[in-house]
Amino acid sequence: MKSLQEDIKNQSFSRVYLFCGPEAYLKQQYKNKMRAALLPEDDSMNYSYFEGKKVAPGEVIALAETMPFFADRRVIILQNTGFFKNQCQELADYLGEGLPEYLCMIFVEEEIDKRSRMYKAVKKQGRIVEFGIQDSKTLMRWVLGILKKEGKNITQKDMELFLSKTGSDMGNIEREAEKLLCYTMDRDVITADDIEAICTTQTTNKIFDMIRAVTEKNQKKALDLYYDLLSLKEPPMRILFLLARQFNLILQVKELQNQGYDNQGIGKKTGLQHFVVRNYLSYARQYTSEQLRSTVEECVKAEEDVKTGRIGDVMSVELLLVKFSGN
Repeated sequence: MKSLQEDIKNQSFSRVYLFCGPEAYLKQQYKNKMRAALLPEDDSMNYSYFEGKKVAPGEVIALAETMPFFADRRVIILQNTGFFKNQCQELADYLGEGLPEYLCMIFVEEEIDKRSRMYKAVKKQGRIVEFGIQDSKTLMRWVLGILKKEGKNITQKDMELFLSKTGSDMGNIEREAEKLLCYTMDRDVITADDIEAICTTQTTNKIFDMIRAVTEKNQKKALDLYYDLLSLKEPPMRILFLLARQFNLILQVKELQNQGYDNQGIGKKTGLQHFVVRNYLSYARQYTSEQLRSTVEECVKAEEDVKTGRIGDVMSVELLLVKFSGN
């Protein structure tokens, strides 16, 4: 992202860009920043936008070859075309030949194949910017900036609670922060009670709460959370998958700690936020590695039993939770 920020600051742009990676919010933000930096907002003559998998490469090339009208640049933005996942020989050839000096073409894609000719062509002719999931420190600084602009304060502990509910998706975080700001309009300090009252817990984070209840042997809470998820129309097999995934991550965290990694090292190895690592380490202390492996294996077996018709999907997860959270 730094290279992209430098391009915008210096008004020195490549002829073609690819924005990719899992952080959709940042991709959209920088798409808009590039649009604003490249052309005046009211210049619709020299700006074209394409979206979806039905974009015709020939039409894009024809526009790219059209000189800008009373301007220095022609800007073409293409979003989620699938050109970097499926083959697009015509456009890959065009990019490979070198682009006109007046052109700036920006691809914003969800799915890419780094082996594709399109990816290699952009890498050779322009700039690829991968927007990854941001770490917890970066997210905290960003949220703190949003809150400070509105004159709000929050403790680190309550900030961690907020992020534990929102997950790491920046778009969701921004929406939940806006809800908090509206809810606390007449106060300067945002508290844990405010967060619990107004913020929506994401499905994956309800699974975190379920895991906590299981490790604390709080069977009633674990089952209540399961029924909550069912009432939200979450498929039992998805809940089972997430449950198995979380226990597998706890196992990884435990084994990495046994190998001598500190919290930061564990976070880098697993891709977990630092406060999630801290929580998982506390869960890991309740189990041996063998118990965790057995738990993951039981989740896998439960999935097989459902697929082969030995047991219903709702009942299979319920029985596992009863067993895992039993004394």
